[in-house]
Amino acid sequence: MNFGIKSILQPTQMNSRLKLRQALFGQDCLLCAAASGAQMLCPACHAGLPHIASACPCCAAPSAGQVCGECLKHPPSFDRTRAALEYAFPADKLIQALKYGGQLALAKLFGSLLAEAVADQARPEAILPMPLHPARLKMRGINQALEIAKVISKRRNILLAPGLAQRVVDTTPQASLPIDARHTNVKGAFACDKDLRGQHIAVVDDVMTSGATLNELAKILKRAGAAQVDVWVVARAVMHH
Repeated sequence: MNFGIKSILQPTQMNSRLKLRQALFGQDCLLCAAASGAQMLCPACHAGLPHIASACPCCAAPSAGQVCGECLKHPPSFDRTRAALEYAFPADKLIQALKYGGQLALAKLFGSLLAEAVADQARPEAILPMPLHPARLKMRGINQALEIAKVISKRRNILLAPGLAQRVVDTTPQASLPIDARHTNVKGAFACDKDLRGQHIAVVDDVMTSGATLNELAKILKRAGAAQVDVWVVARAVMHH
């Protein structure tokens, strides 16, 4: 297994090479370029991803499969979380390549991995990709959560509803703030004017770190009447206190 991270971070080179290989030989592994049949990753690269063995069903933090102490002490507004991977190499580099490098092929990979990870979850009425503020969307060019959610929506035949909520405040990026400042930073960042009474909504995002942003969005959805809010993320960052 040889993770070609450097080539993945070169958009034009990777995209043109992938198109040529796929036209001639069929699907190649996105990471090592070995033959992968109908899958986006070969078996070795798929096995080498940082899969999560056991996690808290509520927040997806490392746990023996039971609700963790933090969720028992401070229950979040969302009801459960499912993460496909831990936010570690090479998942972290791949997510950054999608988020900041415009590597849209990776959205299909992440969407497929996440659709597989949530296959045993209760089916929601709608999927809501984490909203981006218009200013941030203009700067970045894509909403990676939306691109990932499109794949899951198609794979599981679930309504994709990006208009359920809006990001009304262009907050400071959470990654630049200390953990204890993140809840305050996103307070009032979202709005929802839809009637969600009795609805089961799944929120899709790329990475969950402290969970503050997802918690704030879930809180707004619950205020709009949502009966259940699940969080589906590609990767869960392990917090070290």
